[in-house]
Amino acid sequence: MTAPSEESVVRLLERAASIGVWRLEPAAGRLSWSDQLALLHGQAPGYAPPADDPLRHYAVDSREKLEPLLRACLEEGREFDEESQVILPGGNRRWVRSIGQPLRDGAGQIAGAYGAVQEIAPRGLQPGTLLRMGAALESGEAFATVDRNGQYTFLNEPAERLLAAPAVQLIGRRFWNSFQKTVRLRLEEQFRSACSRGVNLEFEELDARLSHWFEVRGFPFGGGMAVHLRDVTSRRRAQEQLRLLEGSIARLNDIVIITEAGPFSEPGPRIVFVNEAFERRTGYSRDEVLGRTPRLLQGPNTQRRALDHIRAALEEWRPARVDLINYKKNGEPFWVDLDVSPVWDKQRKLTHWVAVGRDVTERKLAEEKIQHLAFYDTLTKLPNRQLLMDRLHAALTDPGRPREGALMFIDLDNFKVLNDTLGHQKGDLLLQLVAERLRSCVAKGDTVARLGGDEFVILLENRGDKPLDPARGARAVAERILTALGEPYVLPGYLHHSTCSIGVTLFTRSDRTVSELLKQADLAMYQAKSAGRNTVCFFDPEMQAVVSANAALASDLRQAWRENQFQVDYQPQVGADGRMIGVEALLRWQHPTRGTVPPDQFIPAAEETSLIIPIGRWVLDAACAQLAEWSRRPDRKHLTIAVNVSVRQFRHPEFVDEVMQVVQEWGVPPGKLKLELTESLLADGIDVTIAKMGSLKDMGVALSLDDFGIGYSSLSYLKRLPLDQLKIDREFVKDILVDANDAAIARTVIGLAHSLNLDVIAEGVETEEQRAFLERQGCGSYQGYLFCVPLAIDQLEAFMDRLQEEAPA
Repeated sequence: MTAPSEESVVRLLERAASIGVWRLEPAAGRLSWSDQLALLHGQAPGYAPPADDPLRHYAVDSREKLEPLLRACLEEGREFDEESQVILPGGNRRWVRSIGQPLRDGAGQIAGAYGAVQEIAPRGLQPGTLLRMGAALESGEAFATVDRNGQYTFLNEPAERLLAAPAVQLIGRRFWNSFQKTVRLRLEEQFRSACSRGVNLEFEELDARLSHWFEVRGFPFGGGMAVHLRDVTSRRRAQEQLRLLEGSIARLNDIVIITEAGPFSEPGPRIVFVNEAFERRTGYSRDEVLGRTPRLLQGPNTQRRALDHIRAALEEWRPARVDLINYKKNGEPFWVDLDVSPVWDKQRKLTHWVAVGRDVTERKLAEEKIQHLAFYDTLTKLPNRQLLMDRLHAALTDPGRPREGALMFIDLDNFKVLNDTLGHQKGDLLLQLVAERLRSCVAKGDTVARLGGDEFVILLENRGDKPLDPARGARAVAERILTALGEPYVLPGYLHHSTCSIGVTLFTRSDRTVSELLKQADLAMYQAKSAGRNTVCFFDPEMQAVVSANAALASDLRQAWRENQFQVDYQPQVGADGRMIGVEALLRWQHPTRGTVPPDQFIPAAEETSLIIPIGRWVLDAACAQLAEWSRRPDRKHLTIAVNVSVRQFRHPEFVDEVMQVVQEWGVPPGKLKLELTESLLADGIDVTIAKMGSLKDMGVALSLDDFGIGYSSLSYLKRLPLDQLKIDREFVKDILVDANDAAIARTVIGLAHSLNLDVIAEGVETEEQRAFLERQGCGSYQGYLFCVPLAIDQLEAFMDRLQEEAPA
């Protein structure tokens, strides 16, 4: 089969693109118009104006612009490209694009000019809505984002212009309401389906004004969908495709390829024409591609699905449009928005295919950037929570996968200390280094994600290309991580040492959800921290049982506070002579179904839920109210009440003011109120602790250090604390007669208290032998079952009345 002549190609392009060509030779007095150009001016085929008046059919203002341009072309060889108006026989005007360039003879001298005229405002459009093709190719696309409910959240200026409304009016509206009513329900269903399945959305529909067709391409991301809009009214109405004529339209940027009509089987239709834009974009010359098929532009990443779509369209003689990856002659890939259309002769016989390709590489890169922002952490470049959840969900539900593996939750130990002491900049740098080391610890295909802060998650899967025993694989990866993250980090001006805690949960073909797996791995990680950090812990059901029990206890605790289920009991404290010197206020919880809940069970839960703040305030108020009542009785006014203060309660910013307020409200002597503080207060923030204790001491409130000797005691701190009393813990008293170590500790505490001029009291005294031993060592105050169990206030009053009756006169 022979290639068509250049003349036939030109005629084909004129007919397909509504473009006419002209040729002017002033010296010979010749001006020739193509038949298509005559039709464009409303004239009969074969018509042309006189050579001495080539601009006869242009409007006056257009002639004034074109005359000097044409003269410069004929005299100086300058090319021109101008938008103008022509007058039709009926008096109507038509916008056209006029292109001209010099015609030279064999010696290179200017012999005339030739060019083309293209209609750029198709009939039927409102005045002022010009399709400025050249500008449109270079302008930005209309872009908007919608949330998962389909409501606009952002529109750029081109989108505002396209939708004929400002963004402030459109934001919050459903985007499918921008289209005609008959399709809105279908568009809503397609949108929600695309979002739920994470697939792209593509359609063309008439707008709500029923005046413009819009092409819509949606790309889902974590927050909804990024939407590109384009006005395709012209293409929909006229089915015109931009055709670049050789020479006359060489400066346009769209690639044009014309092929034979067939064959559809191998090797496919052969190329009969390409424009200069094709040569510039691909690096192939025209001679290199004529007679070959467009397959030469395909490469390793050219999408098979897009090629199948084109092939199916060719076989059915219908247009096709795809985004396709093509390859230049040097092997560099580029994206094209490819529009393939059939060309028919007057007998409706398919003669050729015309493919117009627009380079959309920059748009694709922008889309990839949006995808990256939606699914990757900007600091570490690791997958973020959204992408991790998607991959984990696929690992659990995809029938094509083994659906077994391990989920690892990794938390850096003491990361907050680095951030607080060296600043967030070094903290961010550390996180980036950690991310690199984590990636080096896993195989290709495993997921390393950052949840946020210093929390990372690794997903290991048993795959056909990488068989994995979940337990052994997770153990091996965890050991590598502990080693890698334990190596020093070189930060600017600082060598940092860090460790991590790892929690692991295994999954197989189970009905556990993504959320459940994350919770289990998180629980195992906290178990690793409780075990001393820098270790790995695997999840077991007992952890979940403990967490569930703690959650139920916390819920019951809140209800108990609302329903006043708490009460204050009092345990007497006695001096060396056996007389009562005061009491300790003890919080008790009587639950309707649990019964009596031990304090060592519910106090930690109250601390964790912060209920200890209002509960502690209530106990303090009850103690002062009782002191006020006793102060009115001569036989009771000497008594003190010791109140336990938790770490969280003591560190509350308003604690000192609350103590002062409650003491003043009840009008009690501050020295009768004794606050028992735990040694854990000394773990950190010692200067703030001492300052608060000093404020309480200045008020006259007595201070006792509870459970002395079992926690964070330091002699260097102890001498700085404004204490009144040390309290020997019951653990040392219990075996004081049989354990030499406990006896030595008790003697040391008593001696230390005396040397610091502090009172000392022992709790948990249950036998006379224990009391006698303590008395011999110099301890003169006691508390325990030897004297009395904790009692409700009415029982305590009765107990003290009996003591008075039994006392010798």
